[in-house]
Amino acid sequence: MSDQRTRIIAVGEVMVEMARGADNRFGMACGGDTFNTAVYLARAGVDISYCTALGDDPYSEGILSMAAAENVKTDLVIRVPGRSAGLYTIETDPRGERRFYYWRDNSPARELFDLPDWGRLAEAMISARLIYFSGVTLSLYSNQGLGRFLATIEMARQQGAKIAFDGNFRPFGWRGDLGRTRTVFMEALKRCDIALPTFDDEAVLWGDPSPEATVSRLQAFGIGEIAVKNGPNSALVYAAGKQEFIPVPEVVVPVDTTAAGDSFNAGYMAARLRGDNPAIAATAAHKLAAEKIRHRGAIMPRAAVAMH
Repeated sequence: MSDQRTRIIAVGEVMVEMARGADNRFGMACGGDTFNTAVYLARAGVDISYCTALGDDPYSEGILSMAAAENVKTDLVIRVPGRSAGLYTIETDPRGERRFYYWRDNSPARELFDLPDWGRLAEAMISARLIYFSGVTLSLYSNQGLGRFLATIEMARQQGAKIAFDGNFRPFGWRGDLGRTRTVFMEALKRCDIALPTFDDEAVLWGDPSPEATVSRLQAFGIGEIAVKNGPNSALVYAAGKQEFIPVPEVVVPVDTTAAGDSFNAGYMAARLRGDNPAIAATAAHKLAAEKIRHRGAIMPRAAVAMH
């Protein structure tokens, strides 16, 4: 890749996050799968911009301030007057597993590629070094918006950008329509260089019996680099024609598994962008995810990473 292309662009939705604490009170933060990854990439020193739409409400302002504090660039955020950011709550059970409840149907992020200014975003994406998005990103857009987004990543790829995709499948976001989900995912996978799926999601959406089956299915799309996340089990990494299981260095009892996969993806991509090989990148990814699940909420305190 040419040296001029330094910018990484993550695309999706960032919302107001309300997470219930041990005292039963809610603490306010912000999060969203690709945004969480963007923050962890920025903390690793990666030049990253977040591409989304927000309103002109105080909560959207708060999200922008938090992004700025984390060195996530917001020049690709479109503001929509009279609208407000989406919101979600996290309820965590005693095992650290979480359930999400969303208020996001009116979120401007859903219209990102239907807004008048979408061409400016497309232009920036075409000159990026890497574009990262997820299944949640795809679930936001109208068919017209999806067409524009997929055409943009295809053009970006022709210009030398790498395309990284986390199949992050949330049935709710697709109104339970598995047929449409699979169709849209296949269009994305055809345009993808790096796949970062979670095995549990792939098993639900595609019926994959094993991580090896996930790798085989994704290879059929011509994807050259695949890292299958599998919770506390080893990640399966495929690159340069070889498969390797990369064990979790330390199994942690989770406090909150929110953004475990998002932080893994950030650890993996940051290491790859530095030039580490995929196996070393997966080990770095495991370590970041293990640290994340020791903390509540999507984005752990910055001091937590600094201590390690």
